[in-house]
Amino acid sequence: MSARPVPARRRPSGRRPVRPTLPPELRPARAVVRRSGSWTLQSTLHRHGLGPVAGVDEAGRGACAGPLVVAACVLRPGDAKRLDGLTDSKLLTAAAREEYYRLVLRWAQDHAVVVIPPEEVDRRGVHVANVEGMRRAVAGLSAPPGYVLTDGFAVRGFGTPALAVQKGDQVAACVAAASVLAKVTRDRIMVELDREFPQYGFAEHKGYCTPVHDEAMLLHGPSRVHRYSFVNVRAARDGVRIEDVPDAGPEDALVHNGALTVGASEVGVEGGIEP
Repeated sequence: MSARPVPARRRPSGRRPVRPTLPPELRPARAVVRRSGSWTLQSTLHRHGLGPVAGVDEAGRGACAGPLVVAACVLRPGDAKRLDGLTDSKLLTAAAREEYYRLVLRWAQDHAVVVIPPEEVDRRGVHVANVEGMRRAVAGLSAPPGYVLTDGFAVRGFGTPALAVQKGDQVAACVAAASVLAKVTRDRIMVELDREFPQYGFAEHKGYCTPVHDEAMLLHGPSRVHRYSFVNVRAARDGVRIEDVPDAGPEDALVHNGALTVGASEVGVEGGIEP
């Protein structure tokens, strides 16, 4: 009895099987990914009737000389293209800050800048002076805003709803605009002070705590525009280095590095050296 022939296997064609096509009404909608930009938050608030939105930021919180400068700024949502690339002033070059400063002044719907002198910073403490400066800047706008965005920490007393935004000067254009106004204003003040006090190098370090600045204070003594609430300024006044201060604790060392400011109400407030 002869064996039945084995049917030959079909070679795969290399083509994937065709899936059945669903009718249009049963097909899932295509996912649309929208990029989130620095204008998204304030534009959303505007669409919900909560505008105009004011951003608030400061410059000089961690400096041991010169004023603290606080700015409030209101931008029109339609000006995003005119201010393309606007971000945290510390991430911009000096030339770019000057250009955005000019553009913000031209296109901003409203703005206000408050300059707080060193003696007031010493009297109130950096954090308290900063918060009060923010309130004064918002009050200085020509019309009350519908909403206020602050950078990093919550602030009350604006007389209008407010929201603290982490890295606000990078994610909210109006806060970035305020940071540019505050930074450029303060830098220009420090350049002017450098002409009056050339021995400290204010035009270079803008009054922040640097080794060069500390050496200049030791050599010449602190000036009237230094903040005597800072431990390195007091040490220089007494003719000693910060590391030689007998009662200097860990917080004082951080103050010297520009990370903290002196006083219980200011401990933990972010500072830092800004170029």
